[in-house]
Amino acid sequence: MTELPARASNATPSGWTGASAILFDLDGVLTPTAVVHERAWQELFDGFLQSVPGAAGYRESDYFDHIDGKPRFDGVRDFLASRNVVLPEGPLDDDPAHNTVHGLGNRKNKVFNDIVEAGGVKPYEGSVRLIEAALARGLKLAVVSSSRNAPAVLKAAGLTGYFPVVVDGVVAVSEGLPGKPSPATYEYAGRLLGLPSEECVVVEDAVSGVQAGSAGSFHSVIGVDRGAGRQTLLDAGATIVVNDLAELL
Repeated sequence: MTELPARASNATPSGWTGASAILFDLDGVLTPTAVVHERAWQELFDGFLQSVPGAAGYRESDYFDHIDGKPRFDGVRDFLASRNVVLPEGPLDDDPAHNTVHGLGNRKNKVFNDIVEAGGVKPYEGSVRLIEAALARGLKLAVVSSSRNAPAVLKAAGLTGYFPVVVDGVVAVSEGLPGKPSPATYEYAGRLLGLPSEECVVVEDAVSGVQAGSAGSFHSVIGVDRGAGRQTLLDAGATIVVNDLAELL
């Protein structure tokens, strides 16, 4: 187990003293792609809701209330439920043009990938600093993301080499792991690193992700406030909340 230097008494507690590994969410924690996800979801539902008479339009709060941090198709289902809309599931690889749960989810994925390919991905500087500091102290690292695009985003951001373990949406499905707010994907990442949950720190910006960390027996849960709100993340079970991961150095 690796000990990190104690912080000054007037500083925010690190939340990772005594930990052996850090398990990072990706979008909104390591890269600003949460903003891209928000944009893609809004574009998706702005278009779809035009075909639903009387349905309330898409609001910014819908992302945090129904979608953020969840597996993509769960986000579709939960948003539709908020508008009392029921659609057929459709096949998993349904055509993005189809108004089914999987069709809408695949449409959103296409919008997301088009935005990423056009603009690239630049990681948060503070997050990279924390990654490098953690590696220098001998901690193990993993990424745990609900997104099926995690490997592509990590590659676009130049972060692939830091993470020998990536548990994404594809892995979760293949292993039969429930998505966040279940702790299962984080627990699985810890097992792949050869460590018990008690030695692993979870780092999350989404309420559902913080709830996942809180539901497991992890060392601690560090919340990163990228818009969900500090108190909201604390209420969801975060041990501490920071605005940028460089605050932990």
